[in-house]
Amino acid sequence: MDRLIASISELETRRFAGRISAVNGLLVEAEGPRAALTLGARATLGEPGGVQSDLEVVGFRGETALMMAYDDLTGVRPGARTMIDPQGGAVRPCRAWLGRVMDSFARPRDGRGALPEGQIAYPLKGRPPCAHARQRLGERLDLGVRAMNAFTPMRRGQRLGVFAGSGVGKSVLMSMLARDAEADVIVIGLIGERGREAREFVEDTLGEEGRARSVVITETGDAPALARRRAAYATLATAEYFRDQGLNVLCLMDSVTRFALAQREIGLAAGEPPTTRGYTPSVFAELPALLERAGPGPEGSGSITGLFTVLVDGDDHNEPIADAVRGILDGHIVMSRAIAERGRFPAIDVLKSISRTAPEVYAPGEAPLAKQARALLATYADMEELIRLGAYAQGTNPEVDRAIAVNEPLEAFLAQGKDEAASVEDSFAALAGILGEMEG
Repeated sequence: MDRLIASISELETRRFAGRISAVNGLLVEAEGPRAALTLGARATLGEPGGVQSDLEVVGFRGETALMMAYDDLTGVRPGARTMIDPQGGAVRPCRAWLGRVMDSFARPRDGRGALPEGQIAYPLKGRPPCAHARQRLGERLDLGVRAMNAFTPMRRGQRLGVFAGSGVGKSVLMSMLARDAEADVIVIGLIGERGREAREFVEDTLGEEGRARSVVITETGDAPALARRRAAYATLATAEYFRDQGLNVLCLMDSVTRFALAQREIGLAAGEPPTTRGYTPSVFAELPALLERAGPGPEGSGSITGLFTVLVDGDDHNEPIADAVRGILDGHIVMSRAIAERGRFPAIDVLKSISRTAPEVYAPGEAPLAKQARALLATYADMEELIRLGAYAQGTNPEVDRAIAVNEPLEAFLAQGKDEAASVEDSFAALAGILGEMEG
């Protein structure tokens, strides 16, 4: 009853109508009352026997509102009537969403019946908590992945990026984290994924145990740009609900790049000028606004630990989106195609990966051990070409000799099956065994 009363009290008592005046490619031009045509307002196009579609105001040209559609517009005609809702989009999460799969409008996609709504509406484009009102980062997280536990440790509330080209294994790494990482609730946003992978991720990767503590929000690659962007917003809004319930949330988003591509498509259609590699200025404004919503919550609430994948264009880790996201987050994991081609998974390049909170996370004796392993891996990488050519003579350099001796065990340490979990303690015990002793 309380939920019904809250919903009724928020209803707009006036009804606003508009009309379609033109359609140019992805852009729909509409005329209507000024009070209703606000940026972010939604419109419903649905005449009897005609096109049924939802639209959103993305810009203006003089007195004309520029809209884009969430659905196919085939068959729309000039003068078609639309009903306009001036309120921006929102979702109403609740605990009954755990275990469910939905689209960006919170419509079920798992065949398990309708989704209930919570009492509080969370705006899709919510604002991050005030920086000085947030809690500090929490305790160390056990991620279940040896390479990350040892070399890129995370604290609760930290945000980390996973940077990889296509087909290098970032989705598999995300699935390992979804299943094994410490969290009360996991909110997963699959943005622009292949249709085949969405169901496989839920049924095969998460499984019933992982699914029971997860909410999955998905819009596949064939969805319109507005829907893909909305899925990213809905993922963070849902995570914010669980954070406000005092829970520690793990938010996994695959991928930020497809969110940026959707925003670029929207911006170009609305008339924004293309800048760096065709990306519009709004892309670089939306990225921090989205990613800053993850992190520690205000005092008395939980936290959102964020892991965001970045699909680097052409394996160029300095391309605009990768460069912008790397500057926003608290660390990055780089996955290498060369390592994947050697058959070692997860294909994490330890030497190029970093966690900015690592100095505060390591227990006594762990930091020297990780530093020593990094140094040996770097030494081997510097001499790898000479070693493979047989141009290095054993005994020339003791440090290189040791790097050669431990390289194979270290590679085996970094490799991990997708169904295998490794705790922090087990990870460092194995690393100490490889290096000979635990320094303390």
